Amino acid sequence: MNTICFGEILWDVLPHEKVPGGAPMNVCYHLNRLGQKASIISKIGNDDNGLQLLQFLKGKNIDTSLIQTDKEHQTGIVIATQKGNEMEYEIAQPVAWDFIDSSKTLLEQVAAADYFVCGSLAARTAHSRKSLYAMLEAATTKVVDINLRPPHYERPTLEHLMKQADLLKLNNHELAMITDWYGDETIFEKQVLLLSTAFSIPTIIITKGADGASLLYNDNFYHHPGYKVEVADTIGSGDSFLAGFLSKHMENQSPENALAFACKIGAFVASQKGACPDYEIDAIEKLDLNHE
Repeated sequence: MNTICFGEILWDVLPHEKVPGGAPMNVCYHLNRLGQKASIISKIGNDDNGLQLLQFLKGKNIDTSLIQTDKEHQTGIVIATQKGNEMEYEIAQPVAWDFIDSSKTLLEQVAAADYFVCGSLAARTAHSRKSLYAMLEAATTKVVDINLRPPHYERPTLEHLMKQADLLKLNNHELAMITDWYGDETIFEKQVLLLSTAFSIPTIIITKGADGASLLYNDNFYHHPGYKVEVADTIGSGDSFLAGFLSKHMENQSPENALAFACKIGAFVASQKGACPDYEIDAIEKLDLNHE
C-alpha cells in the first residue's frame, strides 16, 4: 500500500530540546516504521531547521522527494508546553507549510496512491488550503485528521474536509465541540452517528486519551479501554495511533485488532519523549501493557 500524507512539517520546541513534528509527518514516520510505504507533501524554509528536518527524514529512510522549499518563509516551529498530561501549542504563522503548492504531477501521484492522509491545521491559510482541496478531489481513499488548535481553524473548512473524508479521526473533545454546532446531543455514540450521517463518513475513530478509543466501522461500534503507561509527553501519540490503525487496516485485520494495536502504539509513544521515537514493529506487537 502506498500512502501520501499532506501538511505541516516542523519542529516541536520543548523546554529543553526540539524534536521533529507535525501531525502528517508523524503519521508518515510511523507508517514507514510499521512497514508501509508513505511519503509527505509539505514545505520547509531555506534554513537550518528545514535542512535538519530533511536530514532526520532521510536518516529514517523516508521519501523526501515531495517536500518543497520556500525561499521567503521559515520552517515551521511550535512551542509546546506540558500542562499535566496534555500539551498546549503555540504555532508560528506564517511559515513555509502555509504555502504548499499543487501541480499536475503531484495530483497524479496523489491519484495513484492508495491512501491520502491530511489534517485540518494545514488548511489554515488560503494557499495550502487550495492545494489540499485539489488533492482531495484527486485522492482515492481520504483520511482526515481533525486537529482543533485555536485560532487555526474555521467551521466551513472543517465541514469541507469532513465531506471529503472516507475515514475521520478526532478526539472526544473535538467531537463534542463539532457536534455542538448541530444541536445539543450529549450521548457519545449519537454524536458519532450524527457526524457519520451528516457528512456520509463510513469510518470514524475517536481517541479518548487515557480512556482508550472508539471506532465506528460498517455501522458497528468498537471500543478499547486503552493501555496504562507512565506518560512522558503526549506529543504525536494520536498520530502514531492513526498510523497504527491504518497499518492494520491495510493488512485487512479485523476492526478489533486494528483498534487494539492503534491503542498500543499510541500508549507506547506517550511513554516516550517526542513524536517519533525509534522502535521496531515486533517490539510493539510484543509489548505487554496493562489495560486501564
